[in-house]
Formats: sequence, structure tokens, C-alpha cells
Amino acid sequence: MICEINANYYLPIDETSIPTGEILLVKGTPFDFTSPKTVGKDINSDNEQIKNGAGYDHCFVLNKKEEGELSFAAKITEPKSGRTMEVYTTEPGVQLYTDNWADGYKGQHGATFPRRSAICFEAQHFPDTPNHPYFPSVELRPGQQYTQKTVYKFGITK
Repeated sequence: MICEINANYYLPIDETSIPTGEILLVKGTPFDFTSPKTVGKDINSDNEQIKNGAGYDHCFVLNKKEEGELSFAAKITEPKSGRTMEVYTTEPGVQLYTDNWADGYKGQHGATFPRRSAICFEAQHFPDTPNHPYFPSVELRPGQQYTQKTVYKFGITK
């Protein structure tokens, strides 16, 4: 799978998968998906963050021109079939998760799903936001409404 994420920064996590509060550049790290690259290229790298997540389980800080805009977040491409999925969202972050804890669970029609047999893009605010006041706020006061929009666009490249 070839992945691209529209983010110059990500949130590092501790050994319990909770964000440390830092916001780090992706450039020069296994988290640099600013240009399309194979997901598996760095998934087993000798990197503390990869080890903490047992792969990718990190929130990426999306590049936004303005807060709340619907913009491109991520794209995944399966090179053999050409299948694609693009994600657009008004959320400030997207969590990349590579099914790191699966252990051969059973699916329909006898299918078995081993570790890292799936990939998820979860549009969201930053995890653990209430404990990091400089993260975008998730506070919702009485009478206020929360709205967001996330679009998953499926296609095929030729």
C-alpha cells in the first residue's frame, strides 16, 4: 500500500500510546508521508515512536490554511489493483493506525486477519487534548453544537 498524508507534523506517544504533548516534524522520520511511500517501508524501523506504537498508531497534524476547512488529509493506493481511498476532513488531525495488535482474528467466510492486515485513517481532534491546552480545543459548552465533516472518496487509478 502506498500512503500519503497531508501533514508536516505528528504527535509522538509514550509507551502506553498516550501523546506526550510534543508536536514533531515528520521530515527525516518514518512518519514522513508528505510524498507517497509504501506503508511497510519504515514500519519496523529502529525508531522509539514506531516501537511505542508497535507500528503506526499516531495522530498527524493536518496542514490547514484555516481552522475547520474541508481539505485533503490522506490517500492510500493499492498498486496492483489501482484501488484508492482519499480522506478529506474538517478535523485538525488524522490518526494513522496499521492494525498492530491483531493476532489472526477470524472474519467471514473463513478469512483470517493477521497483524497489520488493515490500515485506518481516523479523522479527529488530537488525542488527550484536555491535558494539552495548546492543542486545538475540544471544549463544547452548553448550547453549542459540534459539527465536522469527513469524506472518504474511493476510486481506481489506471
